Amino acid sequence: MLLKRKSAPATFWRAFFFGTALALAARGAVPVGSAPDLAQVGKPGPEEAARILAQFRRAGVIGEFFFEFELRALPRRGEERSFKGRLWGGRTARGNVFRVELADAAGVVQRLLIQNGEQASAWRLVDGQATELDMTALFAPLVPGVEVSAFDLQMPFLYWPDATLEKIARVFGRPAYAYLFQVPAELAARQTAIVAARAFLDTQFNALMQTELLGPTRRVVKTFALISLKKVADQYIPKQADYKNEITRDKTRFQVTAAVLNLRLPRTVFEPEALAQSLESPAAELWVRIDP
Repeated sequence: MLLKRKSAPATFWRAFFFGTALALAARGAVPVGSAPDLAQVGKPGPEEAARILAQFRRAGVIGEFFFEFELRALPRRGEERSFKGRLWGGRTARGNVFRVELADAAGVVQRLLIQNGEQASAWRLVDGQATELDMTALFAPLVPGVEVSAFDLQMPFLYWPDATLEKIARVFGRPAYAYLFQVPAELAARQTAIVAARAFLDTQFNALMQTELLGPTRRVVKTFALISLKKVADQYIPKQADYKNEITRDKTRFQVTAAVLNLRLPRTVFEPEALAQSLESPAAELWVRIDP
C-alpha cells in the first residue's frame, strides 16, 4: 500500500522508529525544500505545539512484534548489495526498544539493542559482551556499506528538550508540522556530526512523515522517509523506508519481508545482557509474508 493513496493511524509510528522510528509519506520523495511552505495562518502557538509533540511521544502500539527485513544498499555509483536481518520490538518504562540482528557482507551476524526515549542508549555485542555504543559507534553504519546507523534507528532527537515548531510545511503534498530540535549541549560537546534535526509530523494524523539531520553548516546531511505501509493484523507496519546520505547521494532501502505482531516476549529479551543469548524467530506459521 502506497501512503500516497491511504493514510495510517498515528498509533503505528511509535511502534517502529526505523525511523526508528513511521506513518504518512508517499512514493517518490520530493527533493528537500522543493515544495512551497503553506501559509502560517492557523499555526499552533507554543502551548499547542508542545501538546502536539507530547501526544506524538506518548502514542504507541500494544504488545511486541517481530520483523524479518532486508537492507538494500543503493549507492550512487557501484553495485547494489543486500543485507538480511531480524528485528524484535517492544516498549519498556524508558520508551520504545529494538533488538536487531543483521548479517554483514561476510555473513557474520551483528547484534544490537537500541533503546529510545529521554535517556536513549544503544549496545552492540562485542566478543560475547554487550558494549554500550559511544558517539563514534552510534553514528557508524550498522554494517559497512549501508546508510543506516544505530542513531538513525534510535531517533533520540524526537525527545530533545529544545524543540520549536518552525512552520507548517508541505511534505509529499501533505501539510506537516515542521519541528526543529537543537542538539543538547552535553551531546554537542561529544560529537560534531549534527547540530540539529528536523521532523515533519502530519497535521491530521500527528504522525512522522520525514526527518532531516542538519550538519555543522545547517545543511541537511541525511534524510529518512517512509515509502509505503502494509496492513497486518489490523495494524499498519512499515513496508519500505529510505535512508539517504544527502552529501554522497547514497541510499539504503529498508524492506520488511515478513512480520509477526501481538507477541508476548520475555522482558529479558530487551536487556543488554540478553544480547549474548540466541533468540529464536517466532513459529513459521505465524509469519505474514510481505511481497516487495
